[in-house]
Amino acid sequence: MKCSDKNDILSKINIIDVKKIGGKFMKKKLITMTSIILVVVLLISGCSGASEEDKEKILRTNNASEPGSLDPALAQGTHESWVLDHIFEGLMKKSADGEIVGGMAEKYKLAEDELTYTFTLRDDITWSNGEPVTAHDFEYSWKRALKPETAAYYAYQFYYIKGGQAYNEGKGSVEDVAVKAVDDKTLEVVLESPTAFFPELTSFYCYFPVSKDVVEENPDWAKDPSTYVSNGPFLLTEWEHNAKILIKKNEKYYDADKVKLDGVDFAILDDENTAWQRYEGGEFDFLTPLPQTVVAQLNTEKSSELVIGADLATYYYNLNNEVKPFNNAKVRKALSMSIDRQKIIDNVAQGGQLPAEGVVPYGILDESGKEFRKVGNFIKFDVDEAKKLLQEGLTEEGMSIDDMQNATLVYNTQEAHKKIAQAVQEMWRTNLDIEIQLENVEFQVKLDREKAGDYEISRAGWIGDYIDPMTFIDLWVTNGEYNDANYSNEKYDAYVKTAKATADQAVRMDAMRKAETLLMEEMPVLPIYFYTQPYAQKSYVSGVFKPVNRYPYFIYADMDVDKF
Repeated sequence: MKCSDKNDILSKINIIDVKKIGGKFMKKKLITMTSIILVVVLLISGCSGASEEDKEKILRTNNASEPGSLDPALAQGTHESWVLDHIFEGLMKKSADGEIVGGMAEKYKLAEDELTYTFTLRDDITWSNGEPVTAHDFEYSWKRALKPETAAYYAYQFYYIKGGQAYNEGKGSVEDVAVKAVDDKTLEVVLESPTAFFPELTSFYCYFPVSKDVVEENPDWAKDPSTYVSNGPFLLTEWEHNAKILIKKNEKYYDADKVKLDGVDFAILDDENTAWQRYEGGEFDFLTPLPQTVVAQLNTEKSSELVIGADLATYYYNLNNEVKPFNNAKVRKALSMSIDRQKIIDNVAQGGQLPAEGVVPYGILDESGKEFRKVGNFIKFDVDEAKKLLQEGLTEEGMSIDDMQNATLVYNTQEAHKKIAQAVQEMWRTNLDIEIQLENVEFQVKLDREKAGDYEISRAGWIGDYIDPMTFIDLWVTNGEYNDANYSNEKYDAYVKTAKATADQAVRMDAMRKAETLLMEEMPVLPIYFYTQPYAQKSYVSGVFKPVNRYPYFIYADMDVDKF
């Protein structure tokens, strides 16, 4: 019987006027009717109770792109990390107030040499298959990510570990990688040089552990929920490719008592407007990203459902430095100078973003406790200077403006990226007489084409992996894994090497300032703005928190069942 039928039940009960009941059957009829009414009341109350107590708290949202992989070693973007951040956990994790606290590790100790970390794991941690999570799993996972055959995009993030880079580049052995499980509960790590942000780095998804036994038994373990094993607050239970991902609460998680949701249902839709319509129609409880027009409207209305989340991230365009005329710094600078970033923010993005002043966004402190970004504003809007530089650069390459016509800007399918690309397209047409073409592709296709160098201009964005300028600065070292612009400068590489080789914060920061200054003089990429992350959540959703360099976390979220 459906709970919604309870009013119909009451309407069909005949009310008995006892004055009209006579004879010896009066008492029997009263007893019978009382029993019927009692049964109906019990049915109604029981049904009502089920709707409140048994209603699952499944938060519904949208993941804008199909993941390329949900193997922590092979993932490379937010379309994967948003899910991974909920189904795995590293040695350390982000707390609800953004602090770095113990995750799988109960504690850690840094030796006097400032190089040796000893992590002690918790006693009550298990994989989703019931097997214990051990220090051996962490040793295996990190060395697996460094293994050349794994081809992990984030292998370079393990170069902080002594011997890591040499092993990954085929110049050293796995035995030389200084990460070792002393026993089941103790992991010892020795770094190449002092790295203050290393504990935070262990909370990043490429550092998540995988089960050695599971991976060695089944190399395809991460492709199917039925064989998927993880250690986080949620479990992967469904993955309908290009349609949805469902994760459910992990009752074996050591902190399960604090996990209020029964699960999270990620739809996979790349159209922002369609996703917003589903949110408005009550099909989603939470949504990010939002169409710019929606952000502007909700902002104007001062909607209680709109949250402008902080983001340690930069929106930029790659220029393929190996393709003429984008190999010429004057041409690249001309393209940058002809973009009115403030107009893009005011009229297109409309989410409280800031015009980019370089590649490192606000939100990172230097050695004196001040904003690193105060190093200066390297970006300016100057159409006359842009025209001059463009002509000089094209002449140096033996080319003319006609040779730039029909160059293509590739962006991943999203209304926001389309509108920004259209705005830039129009600025280049108006200010430089260049007619470029636009091409939208799926996010994973864009990433693959960038890796292959199969593009001229491409939309890009970077969220800091950790809170230090280096998470942006080392992107453009020669042959860097995410150096999709194919930029190469020995002096730049030397600055980065200096910054990574010292524990002296003043020396580190100075080297990174010089690196950014040089990068912006050569402009291999075009910074557009510093992100914010607007999102919408229904009034009955609570407890969502957004770390400054992560997508929103649902780990401690809750839903009021009386309101949805």
